[in-house]
Amino acid sequence: MATATNKLTIPAIKAARPGKHADGLGLYLEVTASGGRYWRMKYRIGGKEKRLAFGVFPDVTLAEARDRRDQARRLLRDGRDPGAIRAEVKAAARRVELAGFPLVANQWLKHKQVGWALETHRKAKYVVETYLAPKLRKASVASLSTKDAAAALAEVAKVAPALAAKARQYLQGIVQFAEQQGLREDGRPLSLRGILPAHEKGHIPAATSLKSVTALVQAIEGYPTPVTRAALKLAMLTAMRPGVVASARWEEIDLDAAEWHVPGRRMKTRHDHIVPLPTQAVETLQSMRAYTEGREFVFPPLARQTTPHLHRDAMSAALRRMGFQGQHATHGFRGMLRTVARERLAIDADVLESQLAHAKRGDVQKAYDRTTFNAARRDAMQHWANYLDELKNG
Repeated sequence: MATATNKLTIPAIKAARPGKHADGLGLYLEVTASGGRYWRMKYRIGGKEKRLAFGVFPDVTLAEARDRRDQARRLLRDGRDPGAIRAEVKAAARRVELAGFPLVANQWLKHKQVGWALETHRKAKYVVETYLAPKLRKASVASLSTKDAAAALAEVAKVAPALAAKARQYLQGIVQFAEQQGLREDGRPLSLRGILPAHEKGHIPAATSLKSVTALVQAIEGYPTPVTRAALKLAMLTAMRPGVVASARWEEIDLDAAEWHVPGRRMKTRHDHIVPLPTQAVETLQSMRAYTEGREFVFPPLARQTTPHLHRDAMSAALRRMGFQGQHATHGFRGMLRTVARERLAIDADVLESQLAHAKRGDVQKAYDRTTFNAARRDAMQHWANYLDELKNG
């Protein structure tokens, strides 16, 4: 027999004493000792008794409570659990709230930072914050579609074609991270293969001819800002990556032994690297003592820079001011060493590769080849520095 319904009235609700007061078909009003009036519904599904909360009277009226009960009963009639459905809706709303693209992207960067080299993390952070986040700042990773992701990447390709492929890689990683964190449903990958226009990768510009290398060495020697000049000279004399040079720490450098010990966490290969310092590099570093001796970083930040050390872009800006835009980049010192030292000074290619700290190629080399050529590199880099001095002096 069907349970009688609509037993309650507004006056009865207002006068109700603490306890449970049935309205019918599972709906009841629960009155607390403090006078609170809460709408509840009791139901059974799969042999289990469950309850739903419909809100507080009078915010939820008697008519609204009955309407919610009827909606729940329609779901039960179809074999669906209204409580489970409500939990799914809440979870989906919560995912959307927590899955804003900038928020998830920042969490992904922090997650990856543990296993990445500093330079790898810096590049990813730059691409995400400069190109992806502004384009997707209002998007939720929970519901991000391939169409919206493709549109954002197309904009990146217009303004920074060389970084578009990296942006796509990072975006895929962020979405995968969101799935692993329960912020996006499983099995909803983005289909981004082939969406970027073909981009011909160019080599990093580097001075390699006798004339261009001479002009570069002489221009750096005459650059007026001493901190930037010293950083450029160290990059030129050691061929270390610009980010590693700009963030060099005094604790890594042994001027007496003429060595720079870069820890693996700051290297792209994740391996510790010993950099031999020719006498010219030692003199350059000694010139920085007047600026930062006793501090952590060798090269102090310039005015209006927010980093605790010289920003790597300061070196790039200096090269542009000297007229080398498109001809030589800060990273180009590595290509300059590899080309000029091999062609003009006949330095062994393996020694140069070791100086550049390039990863070993192939599984066998990675597993068994532990050569570092420390003694040979010390001689080679002094030879290189002397050669640059000859060009500087004409």
